[in-house]
Amino acid sequence: MERAIEERCVGEARSTDNAQTPGVGARGKVIDLSKAGPGNYIAKRSFLIETVWFFLEACFINNKLIPVSSLRVALLRAFGARIGKNCRMPHPIRVKAPWNLEVGDNCWFGVDAWIYNQTSICIGSNVCISQGAFLTTGSHDAAGNMDLRVAPIVIEDGVWITSKCVVQMGVTIGRSALVTPMSVVHRSLEAEGVYGGNPVRYIRKRFSA
Repeated sequence: MERAIEERCVGEARSTDNAQTPGVGARGKVIDLSKAGPGNYIAKRSFLIETVWFFLEACFINNKLIPVSSLRVALLRAFGARIGKNCRMPHPIRVKAPWNLEVGDNCWFGVDAWIYNQTSICIGSNVCISQGAFLTTGSHDAAGNMDLRVAPIVIEDGVWITSKCVVQMGVTIGRSALVTPMSVVHRSLEAEGVYGGNPVRYIRKRFSA
């Protein structure tokens, strides 16, 4: 019965769409996701290490009941992250692969920041990554067979990535640049600029002198 209802709804939706937009609902190419592969992704740790980290991240790193920055930093370092002094991680965050993470001195990480680093993310000193920011070094080959593609992210000294921003693979954000809330950084940004929007665009210089 549920299947019959679903088929009827899909059929009605296609009829409505076709009436409004010619060609919508026509048969076309669909990528077989079962054939997608790892692309240029290379695992730098064994499956066992990745599994152990998965549970530690869930229990300690991404746990709002643990407001202890030093514990998060220590665990990340123990799994290969290079983190400088005076970095603040008092809130729950997510880090996919600490062995692919490098952070300078005096950096701040807001609640629910997500570092999805299939390959390296290098963050300079005095950087602020605000709440809900999402940094991802991977995507898929949308025009091919959806193989995984990865490219590093570099965030230079003094950058402020404000709340709910997305930083995509292969991007370099220049020294002391500022990205306004809910922006999507799809390209590299020059130093000391203020950028915002989806896709991101230059707004003005950050400093008046």
